[in-house]
Formats: sequence, structure tokens, C-alpha cells
Amino acid sequence: MTADLPLVLFDGVCNLCNASVRFLLYRDRTAQLRYASLQSEYGRARLAALGLPADFTDSIVLIEAGRAYSRSAAVVRLLAYLRWPWPLLRVIAVIPAPLRDALYDFIARVRYRWFGRLDECPMPRPEWRERFLG
Repeated sequence: MTADLPLVLFDGVCNLCNASVRFLLYRDRTAQLRYASLQSEYGRARLAALGLPADFTDSIVLIEAGRAYSRSAAVVRLLAYLRWPWPLLRVIAVIPAPLRDALYDFIARVRYRWFGRLDECPMPRPEWRERFLG
């Protein structure tokens, strides 16, 4: 069932975020990750269900088993879904979360300036459409 699968919520108008989703799509070893834009009705509803504000667009959010992970914690957990050798990078979890999140927050602040912004979330490739919700 789709509701039981891990869900990645991402900033749909951010070029860096969209590139990150494509990276995940190509490397997800079991094709179990599902995706939704944070700006979509579905994404906003999932944020609200988790008690997060609707304008929470400065972070990727991973929802697993009803629990939300954001910022660097989401990145570390997402690495486990990828094909070899990417899971090895989970070693970054030994870096204290405040330090990982400081770097994450810096990149989040400059992402539009460095990577650009789209007017709207692009449509996924036909072979990936069933993995996008909302």
C-alpha cells in the first residue's frame, strides 16, 4: 500500500531539490520511495497531519512509518534506500546533527541563488509518474 511506503516531500520549484529527487529516482534500489512536492495539496496535507507548517519548504522531509525526518536527518536516512556505494555515506551520521544541519541550512538559504528557481514543479518522466503522489 502506498501509504506505508516512505514518502519524500521536496520543494517542487527548487532546481537543486528537483535534481536531488532525480538522483534518488535513478538510485533507489527497490523503487519504494514515493514523492510529493511540498507545495502540492497532498504535500501540504501531509505536513499538516504531522503538525508542520504549510510553508515548511526549506527542507526535504522524509516520512517513514508516520514519523517525519527533515534536514540532514532525512538525507542520512535516504541514503539507506540507495544502491551501493551510496549507503556508505551514512557514516556522516557520526557528525553531530547541529553541525550537519548548519551546513544543510546554509545550502537551503542559498539554493535559489546558486541553482535557480522554477515557476512550477516539473512533471516527472512517464516511467516515474506512479511514484509521485498529489
